[in-house]
Amino acid sequence: MNRREFSAQLLGAGAFASLGATLSGTAQAQQGQFVDGKHYATLSQPLSVPKGKIDVVEFFSYACPHCNEFEPALEEWEKKVPADVNFHRIPVHFLMNHENFQRLYFALESMGQVGKMQAKVFHAVHVEDQHLDKPADIQAFVAKNGIDGTKFMEVFNSFAVQLKTRQAKQWVESYKIDGVPALGVQGRFRTSGGMAGSNERMLAVVDALIQRVRSGA
Repeated sequence: MNRREFSAQLLGAGAFASLGATLSGTAQAQQGQFVDGKHYATLSQPLSVPKGKIDVVEFFSYACPHCNEFEPALEEWEKKVPADVNFHRIPVHFLMNHENFQRLYFALESMGQVGKMQAKVFHAVHVEDQHLDKPADIQAFVAKNGIDGTKFMEVFNSFAVQLKTRQAKQWVESYKIDGVPALGVQGRFRTSGGMAGSNERMLAVVDALIQRVRSGA
């Protein structure tokens, strides 16, 4: 979902591109069907990423209905991430309630609670219609889900989380992200459901790009 479309899509609850894909990610990669400039883009100025593993990042927002629909497929993919891949997420700064949602995510990340809470936050926002637009509402929500509310708010308001939100904006702008969900690979490539053909096919593109990086191409 991009910045221009967000309000209309949110009000209209626009249909999410089908998760069905004709071929598996492995088959797609083997057949070399992914084309630079069509299914993915190569950044003109590569980003510096931590050394040691292949960096894969999802750009998302808790406010985005497409990100909510994509989450189950992404979680299944994440379970199979190879040992040489570092997968992480960056919440974007250009959709509704972004400041609270960014700080919510980074606080969960700092506390090691993303795995437990990611799907629950999406469910609260998109199924239960919880706005979570006030820190007090967020504190009550996490406490209801078994997290120490006082400790969480300390992290939520910490300098470390504020720093991560500033760094997140740099990542978004460096990858030239204007819609979510989107995925970046090794600071060199980005793709999206729109480019790949569907969000599930986007994961197949990422698998192919991981292999490309791994092979030194």
